[in-house]
Amino acid sequence: LKLKRPHKRACRAEWSAAAPARGSMAAEGTPPKPPQDTGGDLDFDEWIDRLKNRYEILPERLLKVACQRLKDILIEENNVQPVQLPVVICGDIHGQFFDMLELFKIGGQIPEKNYIFMGDFVDRGYNSVETLELLILLKVRYPACITLIRGNHESRQITQVYGFYDECLRKYGNANPWKFCTEIFDYLTLSALVENSIFCVHGGLSPDIKLMDQIRVINRVQEIPHEGAFGDLVWSDPDDIETWAVSPRGAGWLFGERPTQHFNRLNGLDLIARAHQLVQEGYKFAFTDPHKQQQGADDGLLVTVWSAPNYCYRCGNVASILDVSETGERNFRIFREVPASASAVPPRQLVPYFL
Repeated sequence: LKLKRPHKRACRAEWSAAAPARGSMAAEGTPPKPPQDTGGDLDFDEWIDRLKNRYEILPERLLKVACQRLKDILIEENNVQPVQLPVVICGDIHGQFFDMLELFKIGGQIPEKNYIFMGDFVDRGYNSVETLELLILLKVRYPACITLIRGNHESRQITQVYGFYDECLRKYGNANPWKFCTEIFDYLTLSALVENSIFCVHGGLSPDIKLMDQIRVINRVQEIPHEGAFGDLVWSDPDDIETWAVSPRGAGWLFGERPTQHFNRLNGLDLIARAHQLVQEGYKFAFTDPHKQQQGADDGLLVTVWSAPNYCYRCGNVASILDVSETGERNFRIFREVPASASAVPPRQLVPYFL
């Protein structure tokens, strides 16, 4: 099958969808003062507690230290990072910090539980700084307990349009924190493999990838390319088609049941878990597995997990996380937005997301 790639900018679909997200922790949208640096070393336990309970962001100097420590950890990780059971698999968060705190209450706290976050930690929501900083601190403090996969929003181009860059300017008064974080984005892993059976990725498959070994040799330390296997992993979507089709996003591909069956069979997988698309019910299976259907199981070859409830504070969707036990039993835990999430939105009209 010879496929011709579309020559479009990878961020065109995202850029055309809506205006940049703006806001702050304050309900009135008043820009906060930059965090005070009182000196001293970075105490990870202390700052995890301060972020969770007092919503205090790191001073710029300590954020730089945390990012340097995280870089040293991420550079040792595989493009297909192995993860052990039990694990909680999470979809897009998009800066909805208070809803992420609720996610941890429902799924269990680190380090009691292992977590995989499948990208798109920032943008759209109004607390991307808090969201990303908590994930950074947790990853450095408990590196074996949390896996952070790169999404299409973990990108310099996208974050300059959809809120994270502007939020860093408002909360810190300069762009240095954004630079620290976007450098870290280049080191995030591309996928995770749970006990050789569940493949976790942000977007989906690529016509250039048949085996996971082909993912393992990708040079990931770069801005997300507009085309090629790397870009496909973070941009592609499943669709009700047989093979492949050009994606309306302007990047990645639409992939159907046949390539999904082929990829799962060649790599010995039971399931592909991915995020990247809003699902009103929190999760959605695609592509029937004939073997499981014969056994009466109501699932498929692939599942989309979405973990940002009431996305953009007005889509009305529920969110979910996929909780996989030590024995491999899968349970989707559904949750709704918390009141504090809505209170973080400034009282002003936004440009509609769905045009």
